[in-house]
Amino acid sequence: MPVCPLDFRYGRAEMKETFDEENRLQRLLDVEAALSLAHAKVGNIKQDHADIIKKTASTRYVKLSRVQEIDAKINHEITALIRALSEQCGESGKYVHVGATSNDILDTAAALQIKDAIEIIQKDLAEFKKVLAERARENRDTIMVGRTHGQYALPITFGLKVANYALEIHRQEQRLRECSTRILVGKMSGAVGTGAGFGPKATEIQKAVMEELGLGVEEGPTQIVGRDRYVELMSVLTNIACSIEKFATEVRNLQRGELGEVSEPFDENNQVGSSTMAHKKNPVTAENVCGLARIVRGFMTPAFESAILWHERDLTNSSAERFFIPHSFILLDDMLAKMTKMYAGLVVNKEQMQRNLARAGSVIMAESVILALVGKGMGRQDAHELIRKCSMESQRACEDFKSYLMANRDVAGLLSEADIDAALNPRAYLGTTGQTVDHILKIVG
Repeated sequence: MPVCPLDFRYGRAEMKETFDEENRLQRLLDVEAALSLAHAKVGNIKQDHADIIKKTASTRYVKLSRVQEIDAKINHEITALIRALSEQCGESGKYVHVGATSNDILDTAAALQIKDAIEIIQKDLAEFKKVLAERARENRDTIMVGRTHGQYALPITFGLKVANYALEIHRQEQRLRECSTRILVGKMSGAVGTGAGFGPKATEIQKAVMEELGLGVEEGPTQIVGRDRYVELMSVLTNIACSIEKFATEVRNLQRGELGEVSEPFDENNQVGSSTMAHKKNPVTAENVCGLARIVRGFMTPAFESAILWHERDLTNSSAERFFIPHSFILLDDMLAKMTKMYAGLVVNKEQMQRNLARAGSVIMAESVILALVGKGMGRQDAHELIRKCSMESQRACEDFKSYLMANRDVAGLLSEADIDAALNPRAYLGTTGQTVDHILKIVG
């Protein structure tokens, strides 16, 4: 009976298949096959035996149900795997798992799964970045009011906002790529990491196994791969989730009724916003993504705690890792797919952005007026205090900022009405915004 929402509500097929029981079994078998080939390569067993093990190490022959049947009796997953594989290999079965310990198989198979999962996430990130870049290019010059502390700040463009998102995803791509070399490693060094069970050719065997599987080598093994690697992986995945939540939160805020500057795509012919309030068009995708990001972020705690193991290993990490690694990848893939679709269909209400900019009033151009006064010879601090008082008075009186400037003798003594109008023009105070967007778009490709 499905009880986890991943079983019926969240996640996509490709990523789920990467971590399902059948694929995990195949990855465990792949490691056993690579080990037999390595033994043959160094002359420990005949190539014929290795070839038989390699051919048989497939879920076509080794059934999950059989492994589970054996495991139910002996309560040891890898020994169950070894027996299920060996019984299918005939005489060659006696060479299965020679010299290895359970985590040689488990950790190396996990690295193969993580490798596949990272490739999916990298593809997701590239697609999302492309959509963000398209939105930035389209809105390069779409002016809007910028906000800091939730308050009106200075004019910006929507293109700059989204270009920065694209650049952040670009950095996340780099982080994931850079950490992969440290994360995608396996071990084949036996119990407590000494390699004693493999004899004098232990180093050659480990190298051959990892070359066969396309993984790096754990240079300093104990009985497991160092869990600092998993902490780094989870840190990067969580970092990506935080970026996604930030972008989703911005949509939620800008879609608020009093702002209405952007909105999620909404199928007015079919989609229902509320079971009772028929007028509602809620940012449900963005809210969904924000909720899932909290789950991914929450997995950082067991990831950190699972790095603290007794001596050369214990088993406290095992149960936790079965949750936080696949769940984080599945949820992150789901989040990225939803965000890509949402931003691809994002409704940008340029007219409402203009109205909100006008509603903010010319007082948001206070900095521009300060610099205009400085340009006419007034000291910067004096100009700041003068315009601060003018802006506070105009806001308190709910009157036009320009009229306060014109009525102030110190301002009017240096700036003409034309100077003031120029300083209060938001389109003239975008600085290098356009060039910044262009530069970012070149970086992100």
